[in-house]
Amino acid sequence: MRKVKLMPNRPLFRGTLLGALALAIELGPGLIGAPLLAQTAAPFDIPTHYQKHEYQIPMRDGVKLFTAVYVPRDTTTNWPILLSRTPYSARPYGVDAYPRSLGPGPNWAQEGYIFVTQDVRGRYRSEGHFVHMTPHQEHKGPKDVDESTDTWDTIDWLVKHVPHNNGRVGLWGISYPGFFAVAGMIDAHPALKAVSPEAPQADWFMGDDTRHNGAFFLASTFNFMYACGRLGTGTSMTCGQGFDFGTQDGYKFFLDMGPLPTAEEKYFKGQSPGWTAFMEHGTYDDFWKARTILPHLKNIRPAVLTVGGWYDANNFYGALHVFEAIEKQSPSTDNAIVIGPWSHGQWYRNEGSRVGQLTFGSKTSEEFQTTMLLPFFDDHLKGKGTHLKGKAFVYETGGNRWHTLDSWPPKQAVSRAIYLDTGATLSYQPPGARETPADAYVSDPANPVPFVPGPSTDMDPDYMAQDQRFVSARPDVLFYQGPPLTEELTVAGPVSPTLFVSSNGTDGDWIVKVIDVHPDGFQELVRGDVARAKFRNSFEKPEPLVPGQVAQLDFTMLDVYHTFQKGHRIMVQVQSSWFPLVDRNPQTFVDIYHARAADFQKATVRVYRSGARASRVTMSVLP
Repeated sequence: MRKVKLMPNRPLFRGTLLGALALAIELGPGLIGAPLLAQTAAPFDIPTHYQKHEYQIPMRDGVKLFTAVYVPRDTTTNWPILLSRTPYSARPYGVDAYPRSLGPGPNWAQEGYIFVTQDVRGRYRSEGHFVHMTPHQEHKGPKDVDESTDTWDTIDWLVKHVPHNNGRVGLWGISYPGFFAVAGMIDAHPALKAVSPEAPQADWFMGDDTRHNGAFFLASTFNFMYACGRLGTGTSMTCGQGFDFGTQDGYKFFLDMGPLPTAEEKYFKGQSPGWTAFMEHGTYDDFWKARTILPHLKNIRPAVLTVGGWYDANNFYGALHVFEAIEKQSPSTDNAIVIGPWSHGQWYRNEGSRVGQLTFGSKTSEEFQTTMLLPFFDDHLKGKGTHLKGKAFVYETGGNRWHTLDSWPPKQAVSRAIYLDTGATLSYQPPGARETPADAYVSDPANPVPFVPGPSTDMDPDYMAQDQRFVSARPDVLFYQGPPLTEELTVAGPVSPTLFVSSNGTDGDWIVKVIDVHPDGFQELVRGDVARAKFRNSFEKPEPLVPGQVAQLDFTMLDVYHTFQKGHRIMVQVQSSWFPLVDRNPQTFVDIYHARAADFQKATVRVYRSGARASRVTMSVLP
């Protein structure tokens, strides 16, 4: 059984992006949301064992990209190249300046690779113009460029000009660098043999970082676009100082800020092209469709090991969907996935024995590094014969153990619905007609439900591991709880709510949280997400709710592999705000990104649980 140690309600570190970006600038390549290198430096002197070189590598259109290359001083053998392309800086700059670690983990410098880090086009010391989530071009002329061609040109130059390389290249990256790793595997250079996209961004509208199911993730996007999205001097864009909130109370700050246009007027002032574009593209239009990399993952030639974390608040969507897209569109690819009990990039930052208030009883990050990631690259780049045997390497939360599977989700998982029932209960049986067919509450945009119990100005990396009892006294949250389980129940795969709802407004949000209630009362958030009613039928063409008329909301939350232990209870919470993780819905059918204060209205909403309108959550359960 999972051990839970209650701790004071606080983030892992104050202001996820503010603290993380400062460390990224100091230490080197980083991650969106949590750009940290390993917290403790390995006892290995990098300058003694590596010679650093800096190059401006020319691309096919003449733009030059800054590239730092660390070559082993041992010239008695040829080494494979391990490349990472980042928008977060290839620091430290200067041939005599070395980072504290090299590669995708704290001890990789000891493993014998040529490590290469590159500033992507238009960032830091690279030339060119930076475009967020660079659209991939399927049909190119000889001078057309995207991240696929920049990766190809970089690898071609490296294998021809860096001495003592063995002609084999690996590509990796975490978060935004994970997106560049995904883009780089398309139409890959022949020397590229293995790619590990870790927490990769794949679709910013549907589920990564900035939006979930079209609902805007306010706190994280505000922080990131202020710190890493504003225009700088010259042609290059860099990450700078984070926003100074002047308070730790982000809930009050964003509430006082008012409608989203205020952020542009008071804080961004036209200096963040990304924020401005987000405000102009409120539906899944051609802007967003061009920026999803998933449709292009066809005929992938390198081996792929995608990595994600069950508690990754940023890009778990990307990890799951990159793996899935390759499985469907490139079935002959050597394609596998690792999913551990980690927050964003945690497998890179620390030993992985805990997330927030949850502990796992082992050093899961070290297990991943030594038994999965290193054998993957050693096999494909050094020919060591350490090929991973399996399709999915997944950690079972609640049971605290790793599993090696031949598919994800497991083929033997079966769908099982759990219904919202009368008396705030859950039932495995569809309910019949009820005298009281619905539960109601008043959703007030001026008093939204918070997403964490304490003060926070960002998307806390451990918010999914925080005790959910902090909302138990709110009248605008519905609670449905089953009896203590008489045997353990393991859910392995997606979690899909179906809600029948109505409102006296013309739009609204519905957040569903599936919770593991421990015998001591601790409420562990297994999975939660948001559905925006206007997108219930189409993300391209939103539709208003008809006041008083019942609407059906179907959406799929991200996968889990979780065991509810015997004696635990399953709880489902339903609410209409999750602030400031998700922006406030005015509950009137307007363009939220141009809404006025007068557009925000209280609404009486209902969740139906009777007969043909039986609201439920469908899960993939192992028999």
